[in-house]
Amino acid sequence: MIRRQTRRLQALLVAADVLATVLALGAAWLIRFESVWPTPKGAQPFENYAALIPILVAIWPVVFYFHRLYQIRRDRSTIDEVLAVIVAASLGTILLVGLLSFWRGFTYSSRQLLVLFLFLDVFFVSLVRFGIRKYLETVWSTGAGVRPTLIVGAGNAGRALADKLLDHPATGLKPVGFADDDPLKRAEGYRGLAILGTTSEVTALIRAHEIDTVFLALPVEAYRTMLTILKEVGNEMVDLKVVPDLFQYVTFKAGVEDFDGLPVINLTQMPLEGWNSLVKRTMDVALSALGLVALAVLFPVIALAIWLGDRGPIFYAQERMGLDGRLFRMLKFRSMRVDAEDDGARWTEENDARRTRVGAFLRKTSLDELPQLINVFTGDMSLVGPRPERPEFVSTFKEKFPQYMLRHRVRAGITGWAQVHGWRGNTSLSKRIEYDLYYIENWSVGLDVKILWLTLKWGFTHKNAY
Repeated sequence: MIRRQTRRLQALLVAADVLATVLALGAAWLIRFESVWPTPKGAQPFENYAALIPILVAIWPVVFYFHRLYQIRRDRSTIDEVLAVIVAASLGTILLVGLLSFWRGFTYSSRQLLVLFLFLDVFFVSLVRFGIRKYLETVWSTGAGVRPTLIVGAGNAGRALADKLLDHPATGLKPVGFADDDPLKRAEGYRGLAILGTTSEVTALIRAHEIDTVFLALPVEAYRTMLTILKEVGNEMVDLKVVPDLFQYVTFKAGVEDFDGLPVINLTQMPLEGWNSLVKRTMDVALSALGLVALAVLFPVIALAIWLGDRGPIFYAQERMGLDGRLFRMLKFRSMRVDAEDDGARWTEENDARRTRVGAFLRKTSLDELPQLINVFTGDMSLVGPRPERPEFVSTFKEKFPQYMLRHRVRAGITGWAQVHGWRGNTSLSKRIEYDLYYIENWSVGLDVKILWLTLKWGFTHKNAY
């Protein structure tokens, strides 16, 4: 039933996106050729552009799908959704232009219309999606269309499920309470949900509260109780679903895989795999190359300033741990004295005496990190990701923080979700791990764009950069 509700909402979003995109094309044509805008080559008939509609209908849903715009997530903010729409619509427009270059029967001669179409598409799609979200929230707040749900088990798994259902009303499921045998829990309840009865009373609770869906969220040790409930509830006209009590072992989003007909639960499923990995790598190569070209004038100036300071080396290559625990040499502009680590590796401190005069400025502005664009271009790093650490520190951190090594499931980055929130330098390591794991689990092109924008906005001169 959840899947059916989700598919309906996804179909609604697909239809809305396609309609908004077609309207954007029509509006762009009207503004370009039917307004006071001068047209030296003459107005082009709309029939030419109407022929593009089947292509838009085919391309846009696919591109939006791979940018996770059809995932029903209530926790996604409006800003994040608009950023994702911008990236997806831009990529769709690029693909459209690429296809048109091979279409000999059509001459696309209006660049202004193309730019107008992109801006209008982002505006219309974002507006329609905002309207759909507000309408559904209004409908669900009245209780219309929701289905009463019973959660069997008020432990960690049951409460986590209750959180999801209460925070994501888009599922159309409304939890009415729990069934649990623990007398202590019966007096507590959770988030306004009471313990309605024991596990032996599930059938009676279904009839008394007109339950439509039952979730079994019992601990592993209650296996026999679960089998009994499955046998009894199987005769009732309700949807029955089981939530495995594996939350203590889950590191990333879990997913069910089909292994020749055998369902297998993957506890380390990540969004940065397959096609998504290719998209991220393509973006890294393109933007790092663009950055190296754009900074070609700045690099010699920094290099000369470093050399004039103490006639020492320009670059500093330090061994760091990256993707899958592989070691690589991370490049930086040298900001410390040549003998800075003769007494061993240690964290940089505020007003560190080992810094050179030029190095203090480079570290404060994070300009010393710019050579890492080379690491990104060669594939050792990514523009966005968890910051790489030195192997001697990693061996210590992984003993204190069991989840630390999960950061190495993706390429290390020049900047990251933790860095733009101030968790950089000698700050809380547990917080950095928390933010890094959030990034890995929730990766999207839109999130990368947001992090890059925040880095450009205030990340270069952060108070913890020293």
